[in-house]
Amino acid sequence: MYQNFPFAYVKIKADTEIVSFNDKFKDVFAPNGENITKLNELYEKFDVSQKVQAAKINGVMYRFFTGDVCDGVTDVFIVDNSRQSDADCNNGTVLAGLLVLDNYTEVEESTEALRFPHRLAVVDRKINEYFTEYGGIIKKIERDKYIFVLREEHLEELKKNKFSITEMVSKIEMGDVPMSMSIGIGINGATLAQSMEYARGAVDLALARGGGQIVIREAEDKYQFMGGNGREITKNTGIRARIKAYGITELIKTCTDVIVMGHKNPDLDSLGSCAGIFAICRFFERKCNIVLNTINSSISALYKHLMEDNQHENCFIDSETALKQIKRRTLLIIMDTHKRNMCECPELVDKAKNMVVIDHHRKGQGAIEGYALTYHESFASSASELVTEMLMYMNQGIRLSKAEAEGLLAGITVDTKNFAFKTSSMTFQAAAYLKQLGADTVAVRRLFRNSLENYIAKANVVSSAEIYAKNMAVSVMDEKTDNPVVFIAQVADELLGIKGVEASYVLTEADGTVYISARSLGKINVQRIMEKMGGGGHQSGAATQLTGISTEEAVALLKKTIDEYVEENSR
Repeated sequence: MYQNFPFAYVKIKADTEIVSFNDKFKDVFAPNGENITKLNELYEKFDVSQKVQAAKINGVMYRFFTGDVCDGVTDVFIVDNSRQSDADCNNGTVLAGLLVLDNYTEVEESTEALRFPHRLAVVDRKINEYFTEYGGIIKKIERDKYIFVLREEHLEELKKNKFSITEMVSKIEMGDVPMSMSIGIGINGATLAQSMEYARGAVDLALARGGGQIVIREAEDKYQFMGGNGREITKNTGIRARIKAYGITELIKTCTDVIVMGHKNPDLDSLGSCAGIFAICRFFERKCNIVLNTINSSISALYKHLMEDNQHENCFIDSETALKQIKRRTLLIIMDTHKRNMCECPELVDKAKNMVVIDHHRKGQGAIEGYALTYHESFASSASELVTEMLMYMNQGIRLSKAEAEGLLAGITVDTKNFAFKTSSMTFQAAAYLKQLGADTVAVRRLFRNSLENYIAKANVVSSAEIYAKNMAVSVMDEKTDNPVVFIAQVADELLGIKGVEASYVLTEADGTVYISARSLGKINVQRIMEKMGGGGHQSGAATQLTGISTEEAVALLKKTIDEYVEENSR
């Protein structure tokens, strides 16, 4: 990766002996083939113990950024600093960053061909001016990617102005679609190279969360999130879905058997998407089991519907059986979550040698690693939509049973709140495809029916709601139900139907844990609020779990977090 850096890079030993260097170093300091064996031959006063040094070489000012010694060698980055004086460069540690125009293709397609280069030049100039103003170095390395280096002391100032470059660029007229960008920043790495790796991981996480935001990675597992108020970027995923469909097909063909599992407290999307994968495995004649420990009220109707289908006899197993059954060549497919601790059986993640992760939630900390394939699209409505999309591109003659098709359609319906939220053209195409396969919308509707007791309980929670911060509803459920986590999510959805309510939060306590379900109509990013409390999710739907505190303390903490969010967004 050093060859792509826009500045000179050299790796040295403690005595400044040069071990390796990139082409930029050779072009700038040895254009005629000069033999530079030690760095102090280039800069006599170079001190390997100094993090930042300034020197004039051939009449040009340069800054030398020195990383920590690792395995006896040190990274040194040499940056043209001709615009600044020596005094400006004698202190400060360095951060590394990557900036990605994350909807470049969509903007290009929506802009007239003759106007696009001019508008892109305006974007390029704004980005360069912004980082240059902070004394940074920024360079375009691909048509939609930039690399930059800044002194860490400027980070707080960038946070204070909320990385205003994102808003500046979004306001530039670029056809029908505003330009969106994601920024990944790495700091506190053992070396500058490690900070750059942190930045790469941070920008990948920003893109996985839907783009349009800033992620700062301070260590292996410590992140800060900013922005993300815009809606997820919807992309044309036909090619991507086809590639993922081919990949999962090959993995299923080469394994001995398949185990599929969703998340704890399963819902219709979790079970419906698992049923879709089961159908694919059946077509390729691979034994497949779905891990399911409990059957709660939200999935009981679909579970019964699937069990009435002769295809699913002996399909469901519990965690204990799955742990005994998994082998080296077993393929584990994880649906509707990307976090180990949210899986129906987290221990399976540790034992599996081959894994596939399919999810639509915004990516956060604690993500599963070491998978053979992942299909993670935060702009998709549901895991059921992603499975249906793959089925559409497999072209293998795969046939779903009526119950499986209705399970997938139920999963899409529940996560879109009857096609009201997070819907794209692909969502409706997926629904139409399932309808063609025999899914009955009336039968799907039956899967959502509730008991009279549940309706009364919902009404009680809604009637006791408190309007907080002018447009947010907060309520506590004291009633005991067989699946409180799913129940409070349903009540949170109901609260959004109240005029003037833009976001809702419903809390309940079960087995020593306080659960909070949050929903939003889009203006308020409940994901950011729940993340501050250790949870996560989507901009319009998120949740968290709190242990060791009472419901009253959880309400107080929630309100404090809401106040912080409101204050941050009012600056």
